[in-house]
Amino acid sequence: MINGILNIYKEKGYTSHDVVARLRGIVGQKKIGHTGTLDPDAEGVLPVCLGRATKVCDMLTDKDKTYEAVLLLGKTTDTQDITGTVLSERPVDGVTEEKAVNQIRSYIGEYDQTPPMYSALKVGGKKLYELAREGKTVERKSRRVMIYDIRIKEICLPRIRMEVECSKGTYIRTLCHDIGESLGVGGCMESLLRTRVGRFSVEDSLRLSEVEERAQSGELSKIMLPLDGVFSDLDQIILKEKYASLGYNGNPFLYRYVETQKAGSEEPHDAEQFRVYDIRGRFIGVYRYEKKRGQFRLEKMFLDQDELRRQS
Repeated sequence: MINGILNIYKEKGYTSHDVVARLRGIVGQKKIGHTGTLDPDAEGVLPVCLGRATKVCDMLTDKDKTYEAVLLLGKTTDTQDITGTVLSERPVDGVTEEKAVNQIRSYIGEYDQTPPMYSALKVGGKKLYELAREGKTVERKSRRVMIYDIRIKEICLPRIRMEVECSKGTYIRTLCHDIGESLGVGGCMESLLRTRVGRFSVEDSLRLSEVEERAQSGELSKIMLPLDGVFSDLDQIILKEKYASLGYNGNPFLYRYVETQKAGSEEPHDAEQFRVYDIRGRFIGVYRYEKKRGQFRLEKMFLDQDELRRQS
């Protein structure tokens, strides 16, 4: 089985599920999952996990993201983007560049955002977009999202191109809608490009056709990030051989059981996370340190037990 993460450039017209289906055919295995839905008309970074790496799908979904979007002022739609049915059109003569920029930047920070009806969130076991297509509108609870920064790239009213850094769960088309409403003219999202998901950037992404070429030439491993590469920001520790079985079984282990320790042998900070390996370099999982007990506790196991038995 192939294990690792591919940084896919999702092209316009594909759903995230389409990308997974295509990749299953390209690599010849079923165990593949994506890390966060992109609308069919949106483009950009879509990390896709293969094999054991599917265990990190939820972790990558939780990562902060960066988008480049075009806000079209003066038009509101039922989907909050340009593909929807137009609900209203208003003149934007009273909106100056300065007023627009000031209003947009006022959204930097935390704000309560109400998810759109045309979204994959579920209410009563049914996806909101399914209810919306039936002509139904249901109450949605707002949720707190974080907008870390908004950089204005270009203004040519009624269009504004901007780059948004945000937390997970942020709907950029809802942000566009909200900005338009706060300016008193309405607005919708005209285009969307996701340029970053955690450590994955659009510059390093590959289209499905490029991945297929690499697979056919036997170079798939060259474009795939190893499973532990997702956690490259965490310090690495290695279990002493006599205590490796504790890691293999997902058990807690003491600080003194570690073969290599942090610089200066300083005790780790409380709640600090680590990548844990055995002395053969096999990635066991992610552990968190509990300073009160002086031990590491498992956060997520990634070791393949079947592979371990075969290699023993």
